[in-house]
Amino acid sequence: MGTSLDIKIKRANKVYHAGEMLSGVVAITSKDSVQHQGVSLTMEGTVNLQLSAKSVGVFEAFYNSVKPIQIITSTIEMVKPGKFPSGKTEIPFEFPLHVKGNKVLYETYHGVFVNIQPQKGKLTPSPVDFTITPETLQNVKERALLPKFLIRGHLNSTNCVITQPLTGELVIEHSEVAIKSIELQLVRVETCGCAEGYARDATEIQNIQIADGDVCRGLSIPMHMVFPRLFTCPTLETTNFKVEFEINIVVLLHADHLITENFPLKLCRT
Repeated sequence: MGTSLDIKIKRANKVYHAGEMLSGVVAITSKDSVQHQGVSLTMEGTVNLQLSAKSVGVFEAFYNSVKPIQIITSTIEMVKPGKFPSGKTEIPFEFPLHVKGNKVLYETYHGVFVNIQPQKGKLTPSPVDFTITPETLQNVKERALLPKFLIRGHLNSTNCVITQPLTGELVIEHSEVAIKSIELQLVRVETCGCAEGYARDATEIQNIQIADGDVCRGLSIPMHMVFPRLFTCPTLETTNFKVEFEINIVVLLHADHLITENFPLKLCRT
């Protein structure tokens, strides 16, 4: 019968911060006694930058130069050479979470470009009031053909605590054509690169419909979006990569006109 090895972390949620102690046990199970040459355990934390398929070829030199960025590493010798008895043997371990040099222990995150394997920040509320009319829209080719509309609203803050919802309200003051739908679209923007060039990729990670049909004019429509835990992280900006987030307010009219207003967000964990 073979020998099995399992690493068990003591903390159930597996969430740690810089300066804390990572502890657990290595469990070795075997039916018979096992001769071994010693047991050591290595902990590594890295940031991996990778291009999406559509960007490979555009920045070939950059693609070849992307290397994992090591932010934490530690190795301990747990057991010297010897023999494990039959049955189950548990060996405790402890790792202090200290980063290398002046590097930062970023929050674990998995995206299209950026993967971080193992940040608290200060937050200043930044409320935003907005007005959307045909004249305020950008990237419009035939503005004269747009129907007349007036949309007002506000976001309570574009600096957001990642564990709390994005909130605000929107009011359709006037529209010449009927409203079909109003949505909130959360977009993740990943940028990574080096001296050879940069690659940028925007991904929709959540879409919430906040109104369906031709809503009453002058009615306050609440906006409430919870940030998805698996697809968001605190906003990051380093020399080699950035992870940013934006919110789009999307209004779809029955005349097949699509109105989009974009707001950059800064996510933070307090």
